[in-house]
Amino acid sequence: MAQITALFWDVGGVVLTNGWDRREREHAAQKFGLDRGEFEDRHELVAGRFETGKLTLDHYLDRTVFYRPRNFEKETFKTYMFGLSKPIDGTLGVVDRIARSGRYLLATLNNESRELNLHRIEHFKLRKYFTLFMSSCFLGVKKPDDEIFRLALDLTQRDPEECLFIDDRELNLECAARLRLRTLQFKGVAQIEKDLHNAGVSF
Repeated sequence: MAQITALFWDVGGVVLTNGWDRREREHAAQKFGLDRGEFEDRHELVAGRFETGKLTLDHYLDRTVFYRPRNFEKETFKTYMFGLSKPIDGTLGVVDRIARSGRYLLATLNNESRELNLHRIEHFKLRKYFTLFMSSCFLGVKKPDDEIFRLALDLTQRDPEECLFIDDRELNLECAARLRLRTLQFKGVAQIEKDLHNAGVSF
């Protein structure tokens, strides 16, 4: 079996909490008094374009929240959105140790809208750990589409057997594995650290 030379990390649910997933949207709807069903319906109609960089955050909010007058400002809602992101305890410590080893290319492989993605990269200093950010908003395609995994291989110039993809969602892992990438499902920091060692990742 080929030696692992690159690690592709999901971000939401692995390195950080989810940025703007269903639970986060439900909390926002409750906090700001939005109709949950209507908000979610509108989100689903524009989510693909939003997460592939074809719709700005301002335009997304115009279509999902501010299509009618509200008793709060758009900037207040944005600040709330950005504030939802938190680190998952321990993961960045593992990533840091791997990065410091100097043995592997570390990249993110995640679905995220552009403004939220850039905020998370900057706020959590992710450039310190990752060389490449293969995010849906930059690549124009989302997981679990096969094309995002093909792009990841093209951008890193790696064979799939050299790449280990870490994600918390089974479907994403199944699709990556069909293209012969090696995969690990994230269920917790202690588990992923053990599984990385078992996969031959030295740090």
